[in-house]
Amino acid sequence: MPPIINVQKISKAFAAQPLFQNVSFTVSEGDRIGLIGPNGSGKSTLLRILAGTETPDSGDVAKRKRLRLSYVEQDSHFEAGRSVRAVIERALKVSENIDTNYGDSEQGAHFAETLGRAGFEDLEAEAAALSGGWQKRLAIVEALVQAPDVLLLDEPTNHLDLAGIEWLEDLLEEASFACVMVSHDRYFLENVAGEMAELSRVYPDGLLRVRGNYSAFLEKKEEFLHAQSKRQEALENLVHSEIEWLRRGAKARTRKSKARIDKAGELMGELADLNARTRVGTAQIDFSATDRKTKRLIELDNVTCEIGDRTLFARLNFIITAGMRVGLVGPNGSGKTSLLRLLRGEWTPTAGEIRRADWLRIVYFDQSRQLDMNMTLRRALAPEGDSVVYQDRVIHVASWAAKFLFTGEQLNQPVERLSGGERARVLIAQLMLQPADVLLLDEPTNDLDIPTLEILEESLLEFRGSMVLVTHDRYMLDRVSNIVLGLDGQGSAESFADYAQWESWQGEGKPDSKSRSAPVVAGFADSPSATKNKKLSYLEAREYAGIEQRIAEAERVLESKRADLENPAIASDASRLVAAHAEMESAQKNLEGLYARWAELEAKAEDLAHSRIQ
Repeated sequence: MPPIINVQKISKAFAAQPLFQNVSFTVSEGDRIGLIGPNGSGKSTLLRILAGTETPDSGDVAKRKRLRLSYVEQDSHFEAGRSVRAVIERALKVSENIDTNYGDSEQGAHFAETLGRAGFEDLEAEAAALSGGWQKRLAIVEALVQAPDVLLLDEPTNHLDLAGIEWLEDLLEEASFACVMVSHDRYFLENVAGEMAELSRVYPDGLLRVRGNYSAFLEKKEEFLHAQSKRQEALENLVHSEIEWLRRGAKARTRKSKARIDKAGELMGELADLNARTRVGTAQIDFSATDRKTKRLIELDNVTCEIGDRTLFARLNFIITAGMRVGLVGPNGSGKTSLLRLLRGEWTPTAGEIRRADWLRIVYFDQSRQLDMNMTLRRALAPEGDSVVYQDRVIHVASWAAKFLFTGEQLNQPVERLSGGERARVLIAQLMLQPADVLLLDEPTNDLDIPTLEILEESLLEFRGSMVLVTHDRYMLDRVSNIVLGLDGQGSAESFADYAQWESWQGEGKPDSKSRSAPVVAGFADSPSATKNKKLSYLEAREYAGIEQRIAEAERVLESKRADLENPAIASDASRLVAAHAEMESAQKNLEGLYARWAELEAKAEDLAHSRIQ
């Protein structure tokens, strides 16, 4: 069967900056395609070309006749004063061949059922006044009621809470329409995508497409890059040999010599193209911690937070200690951002007390923080001159920009010309200039590409201070947090060892909800049965391969801390002795955690090997 959308050899550039060139992309009946790629690679532009709201500079776009297509953009906007009901009614009227008499009709029942499954109860609520997550849900419902053959989603999990993401996953798993979704949510891609496509100049055709979910894509991508690396190495050797031959004074008079000279030129051109495509930078993210030795940083004693006549949470007791990485979870409107503002001291609790350590330095990443769109990138990165001070070192703005993958040519461009992911990197660059005892991060992952997300995760794991992280990215939440604080939206709050415990608690509170398997901390399960069989996922296998080295390093750190504790100069200084003991305990705890994880991965690997033998 021919594809319902067929895009062939399209190219697109903005000014002199090419996004992609000669890219081909097809969508067929029932496809669920996850589209990923580095920031600025043109994912959203490709989606708009598929939607027909933008045209390519060259190439062909063919669509099946009378194709019904719905497109949900990254940011959802609704007219002021228009209710939820009015938004959906209007979508029905825009759509052809759908009965707009929703009262007692079949379409009306479908209308009510779709909104009900999405969680909307008050249909007269003003759409523009809804939270970001509920606006996103409404935009998706608005697209669904038009009965599309193809649904295009641009970062659909941004602003959705965890329950909203699970609702969307269930919806897409049951859908009969084709779907193309740009997303950096790795669990979402793992659970929903039937095919993966990465848009990147590192591939000869500008695109790598693999049938299967995200973990299957990672395996195929590594195979491709390994083969490409081998080809690059072989080309370098060939070109070196040809250059040596040319230097010896090749004669161009014979037909054979001329053919070899031409071939050498072709090899050099291929190598230059391969070198240009594979020259990929990574952002350098490293948060600055202070040298504070205080154990207890923030204490919440019977804290209650009310907004209007609604209690977000009541009588919350919680202590943030040194090195704690708290994952803060809960449905939209449960009070996650409000709790961050209380911790920061921006708000005061309705009841109870919050105690902070003296001279505590708190750095806050606000999800709604806006950059001045007219400001140049230079000024956004270095507001006080042509340099910044980072970790007591003066760094020129050009070098600072390069850490976040910006070129010198971009420095004088206005911020409005940056992609969403590039703007997110600017905000993180500003954050990194402030030494912190506690990081409060409210949705820092929005718009970041997967390579930058991985660098951010590593940086948060290496950060020596404490942090409270609000994120809809379940993979980051699992990987980074060592304790989870859950708000249920009904006034209750509980702490958990991990996300799986929180999810179980939510399920117990809602017996009618669909039970879901807990995400794997270090990787992805290939299917529900894979979790049951304890099969090592691709990412778990990578973690398993490197964990012995991490343990060896942790043992060296522990020995160093023990040596410090035995140092007579430290032993005679009470304050230094207390600090050294705390550092040794932290190193010991880290080593024990690594050994426990090693044992868990080894057990899974042995179970898998045993099942294969049987």
